[in-house]
Amino acid sequence: MTQQESSGTRFTFGKATLLPQEEMLEVKKSRKQLTIGIPREDQKNESRVALTPEAVEQLIEHGHQVIIESEAGKSANYQNTDYSESGGMIVEEKIQVFQSDIILKIAPLTLEEIELVNEQKIVISSLHLTSQTEEFIRKLMDKKITAISFENIKDEHNCHPVVRSMSTIAGTTSILIAAEYLSNVRGGKGVMLGGIPGITPAEVIILGAGNAAESAARAALGLGAHVKVFDNSVHRLRRLQNDIGQRLYTSVFHKQVMTRALRSADVVIGAMYLIEQGPRYVITEEMVKEMKKGAVIIDISIDQGGCIETSECRTQQDPSFIKHGVIHYCVPNLPSRVARTASIAISNVFLPLLVQMGESGGLTPFLKGDAGVRNGVYIFNGILTNEFIGIHFGIPSKDIELLMAAF
Repeated sequence: MTQQESSGTRFTFGKATLLPQEEMLEVKKSRKQLTIGIPREDQKNESRVALTPEAVEQLIEHGHQVIIESEAGKSANYQNTDYSESGGMIVEEKIQVFQSDIILKIAPLTLEEIELVNEQKIVISSLHLTSQTEEFIRKLMDKKITAISFENIKDEHNCHPVVRSMSTIAGTTSILIAAEYLSNVRGGKGVMLGGIPGITPAEVIILGAGNAAESAARAALGLGAHVKVFDNSVHRLRRLQNDIGQRLYTSVFHKQVMTRALRSADVVIGAMYLIEQGPRYVITEEMVKEMKKGAVIIDISIDQGGCIETSECRTQQDPSFIKHGVIHYCVPNLPSRVARTASIAISNVFLPLLVQMGESGGLTPFLKGDAGVRNGVYIFNGILTNEFIGIHFGIPSKDIELLMAAF
């Protein structure tokens, strides 16, 4: 038995050797071969791919079939040959991919792509509810598709593994971008974040105390910067400080304190995700006017409207602008800047889920035993199961727990 086969066996059937022979035969009978389709991501600013060649190879070893649209991994620097040598089937026509039992995609399906999907298939992708329409939801329902939003999937620790991974990458990347825009290369002031004896370090303000904020703080501290973290929750600030393991300047939001901090800041990282009711912007335009010329703002939360009033959503082709003398970088989906790393992180989440799904005998028995993945299901066999989406679009919904009991 190879190392990979041994690893796969331990992951799925750690107690298989304790089962009676009849029960082991029953388990083998319940396994289902999956056909998984990986379309090329055509959405602007999306460079990630859902499965790496290494993950494809492991799925093939477990008896599944993986169909990949030509150049699906090109933006993440994976070639067609990488996938074909791993056992994947490369196809030129998009419709061939969408005939698969499971469509695995990063960006949400377009209305045109939904038309290519056969009825009663499974779609696993992001949802991006703020940019979706009622037509999108109803088209999925009409085709009796089971749709799973990977950003809502939870793990055994009640965390969202995909969101956590992408937030970690976004936070670290934001500091690297800030360092670049402080340099002469991007027309900045020509300063480093810190780490040079005898030279005062740059001041970095981080808005928020979640995963992205923590990663940004770690990266900034690692480069020698002086870091200040602001959030509206003392609990989150305390947790962040404990997780980082060293004393940090932390504060809840007070206008006077924030304004003073902004006057001396070299970098501001916006890592707030404001889902609560109330003012969206924690930094107003008047506050930005008080900042130093040549300071840098990176608004990670721009895909949700941003948490800084002067932020404007841009693209990777035209990522930055200057307003009130302050450089702004406001591009959504920062993980796509490091597409290969982000793809590996996402693939690491999807691979064990797909293996378990096959070993369970398909999606329905798998969902019955995995509450975390059930949390990501928003349409099951054409029935809307997400109450929030139902209220948002005025579509009746049903509790997925009740549906699971019926199947």
